[in-house]
Amino acid sequence: MSRGDKKRAFSFGDIVAGLSVALIGIPQSMAVADLAGLPAQYGLYAAALPPIAAAIFVSSRYLQTGPVALTALLTFGALAPLAVAGTDHYIQMAALLALVVGLTRVALGLIRAGVVAYLLSEPVLLGFTSGAALLIISSQLPGALGVVAPVSGVLARAAWGLGHPDTWEAASIALSAAAIVLILGGRRLHPLVPGVLLATLLGLGYSVLSAYTGPTLGSVPTGLPPLHLEFPWTRLPLLIVPGIVIALVGFAEAASISRTFAASDREFWDSDREFISQGVANLAAAFSGGFPVGGSFSRSSLSRMAGARSGWSGAVTGVAVLLFLPFADILEPLPRAILSAIVIAAVLGLVRLRPLVRLWRLSRPQAAVAWSTFALTFGLAPRIDQAILIGILFAVAVHLWREHLPSVRTRTDDHTLHLEPRGVLWFGSAHRLEAALIKSLSEIEGLNRVVIHLGGLGRIDLTGALTLQTVIEEAELAGLETELVDVPPHAQRILRSCRLINDEV
Repeated sequence: MSRGDKKRAFSFGDIVAGLSVALIGIPQSMAVADLAGLPAQYGLYAAALPPIAAAIFVSSRYLQTGPVALTALLTFGALAPLAVAGTDHYIQMAALLALVVGLTRVALGLIRAGVVAYLLSEPVLLGFTSGAALLIISSQLPGALGVVAPVSGVLARAAWGLGHPDTWEAASIALSAAAIVLILGGRRLHPLVPGVLLATLLGLGYSVLSAYTGPTLGSVPTGLPPLHLEFPWTRLPLLIVPGIVIALVGFAEAASISRTFAASDREFWDSDREFISQGVANLAAAFSGGFPVGGSFSRSSLSRMAGARSGWSGAVTGVAVLLFLPFADILEPLPRAILSAIVIAAVLGLVRLRPLVRLWRLSRPQAAVAWSTFALTFGLAPRIDQAILIGILFAVAVHLWREHLPSVRTRTDDHTLHLEPRGVLWFGSAHRLEAALIKSLSEIEGLNRVVIHLGGLGRIDLTGALTLQTVIEEAELAGLETELVDVPPHAQRILRSCRLINDEV
């Protein structure tokens, strides 16, 4: 049996891993659904059929697909301006958004465009995920404090809750604090400690055995996911851009997980296949009453630690959730403070302020990209999809600006002018080489020769080559001999086609 066959062979370890993930995934999915603005049972729907569909195509044997906090926040941001959270119309649009995400990912996988998983710059992702994580924590503060804020907006509700300590409920605060300690403390003790499950059992036990009067999960319908083919198609144009953003940004977490585990185990990972697996998972979510889903780092890590041997461990998780659905009403007494604590604990690790600060010392332009994206995530909330789009455009602009400003070192040696350009000679930067020649000719007397050193150029495009030709012609018009030296191999073809070097170079 080959290494690839071993990777795909179903084993007892997959059953153990799948059931372990389901135990923490059930309450976690319900908490994430609440974050997305949906009733809790829709988190269970999104955790049932999607991981089963993903298992058929998955490339990473550990990746666990289902509701995740970052994608849920993006979902809420896309839908909140269009409908009231929790209403039937909102729920239908969430399914349509999952359909857009699914089709986008499947299309990218089929055309083998999985390379886009590597194209989101680290500063943009760092600024966005840190800002989004703080927004998620802010959105859960009222629930953790046991208050109902009479205002709208994530930050406004958080500020109101923090600013009215007289409305805080001691039991909710104690439960949320205990749950966070259980989850984070259990994770620190050992990755297999089911902190989410323990926190859920603590909340249920306290709610049932005491006179708890705080907000609880409430009515949870039982039964299998409602399969359907009807979508609010008139809203489709409003969801295309947010859906594409979620398809790309949401895949970044799944890609990071899969690449990390593949490198650790010295196994091949196929980004195109993973795009397809994540795409069909979202299609399954769309047709089964769910919302956009993605790869979960915490649940994937648990799957690996619990002994998963193939991608079928995700299918086991989905089947376990399906079997639980008829009994989902046992969670009705669960305090909402526990759900808030589960979400807070899940995203605390995404708040990476120290790397943001360190980035300022490493590269001021890239730090500006990261911090701008971070600020836009707050300023444009809940439309954080727009924040990351602007962040990407800013990153591209910074990249073009830096390429636009290559350094051109000039020096003279025995009546010879040496031009030493560094960076990339392209249509946006080539003019600087010509400007350096003209400036030197106007300031330095007695020159009779120009030598252009090309060894420091990383790339020369057609416009750069034509500008180089112009520079040579201008130097010869001024009565100077010209010479190109240190021509890099990648530039020889285009320079030869412009007749700047001969075939012997």
